Amino acid sequence: MSTTVLYDAPGPKARRTSRIISVVGVVLVLALVAWLVYLLGRPRVSANGAVTPGVLDPSRWDILSDLALWRAIFRGWLATIQAAAVASVLAVVVGVVFSFLRTARSRFVRVPTTVVLEFFRGMPVLLMMLFILLVFSTGAFWAVVAALAVYNGALIGEALRAGIASLPRGQKEAGLALGLTPTATRFLIEFPQAFRQMLPIILAQLVVLLKDTSLGYIVGYVELTRGGLTRLGTYYGSTYTFTLFAVVLVVYLATNLLFSWVVRIVDRRTGRDGVLRRAGRAGRGGGLGGPGILARPGRVETDATTGASV
Repeated sequence: MSTTVLYDAPGPKARRTSRIISVVGVVLVLALVAWLVYLLGRPRVSANGAVTPGVLDPSRWDILSDLALWRAIFRGWLATIQAAAVASVLAVVVGVVFSFLRTARSRFVRVPTTVVLEFFRGMPVLLMMLFILLVFSTGAFWAVVAALAVYNGALIGEALRAGIASLPRGQKEAGLALGLTPTATRFLIEFPQAFRQMLPIILAQLVVLLKDTSLGYIVGYVELTRGGLTRLGTYYGSTYTFTLFAVVLVVYLATNLLFSWVVRIVDRRTGRDGVLRRAGRAGRGGGLGGPGILARPGRVETDATTGASV
C-alpha cells in the first residue's frame, strides 16, 4: 500500500465505504430539499377555515413586477452601502490609531488603550448603536456608522498589532540605524508591511461590517432590512412576507458575494504570489534582470559603481 507524508492511501474497502457515505449524504440532502419544497408549496388553512396559498404559488410573487417595490429596495440598498462605506473608512482609521496606541512603549498609554479595546470588543454592536443614539443624540445614520466604526476598528487594530508583532526585529532596527525616530520607523517601515500582511483579514472584517448594517433597524435607520421587510411588509401585507424576505436575502447575498470577490482579487494581487509575479515582470522588463526603462537605442549604459561602459 502506497503511503504519503500525512496519511495512508485508502484501500478498496475504505474507498467503497467512502462512496457509500457520499451517496447516502447526497440522498439525505435531496430528501431535505424536497421536504422543504413540499412545506413551502402546500397551502395553509387557518383556524377559521381560510385557505392561504403556499409561498411558491405565483399569486404570492406578482409584486415582483411592481416598480415601486424595486425603487424601495434600491433606496434601502443604497442606504446600506452608504453606511457601510463611511463606517469602513472610519473603522480603518480607528484601527490604525488603536494599533499604534496599543503598541506604544509607555505603559500609561498602552494599558488604558488595552482596556478600551477590550470594552469595545466585548460590547454588542446593537447596544453600542442604542448607547450612541440615546447619549449623544447623533441621529440614526451616525449612530449606526459610529458603532460599526468603533467595534470593527477595535478588531482591525488588533489585527494590525498582530501584523506589526510578526515582523522581524531587523525591520525596526534597520529604520533606527538609518536615523529614523521610533514613530517614523513605525509609520514608514513597519506599518506598511503589517497592513499588507493583514489586508485579507481587514477586508474580511469589512465584509462583516457590511452585513452588520442590518442591525441599524434598532435605531430606526431605514436600510435594506428595515425598508425591505418592515415598511414594504406593512404596505403589501403579510401575504408577501416570504417574497420580500427572499428578495432582501438575494440582494444581500449578491452584494456580499460581489464584495468577497473583490476581496479575493485584492488578496491575490497583494499576496506573496502577486508580489512575486510583479517582481518577475519587472525583472523581464528592467530592474535587476534587464536594461531598465531608462535604456534607449543608441544610449551608452554605464556601471553606477565603476563608471565603466556596459
